[in-house]
Amino acid sequence: MSFRPLLAGLLLALPLAAVAESPNIEPGHWEFTSTTSVQGDLPIPDQTETHQECIAQGDIDDEEFSFIEEEEGCELLEHAVTVDGLDYRMVCRAEGGEADIVGRMDFLGERVEGNVDILVDSPAGQLNMTTRMEGRRIGDC
Repeated sequence: MSFRPLLAGLLLALPLAAVAESPNIEPGHWEFTSTTSVQGDLPIPDQTETHQECIAQGDIDDEEFSFIEEEEGCELLEHAVTVDGLDYRMVCRAEGGEADIVGRMDFLGERVEGNVDILVDSPAGQLNMTTRMEGRRIGDC
């Protein structure tokens, strides 16, 4: 069972509609890096992924704004968004397994940082995954 395709959609996949003010995120060209560590019976090396994207002020102000599209098979169970951050819990189901996800993101103006803890329960056994995510504004779009 592979949850790797879900990992890309798990980080910051939530709409920011509940925010009365815009999130503390400066518009511009951003670079995001996530490193996932897996604890379990299978020897899986840490995986690091980096991507860049342009975030405009209009995007940040849009109530439908999200950094990454939410993946199919995932259900948002709880979320609390403030100007300074995001806390959420979701569950993803795929290929006979389930992943419980708990995340925290801090919005720090020209950077963001956070952690996502994922407990995967699959026919192959249980895995604990932790993803550390950092983003930084690297310039204008």
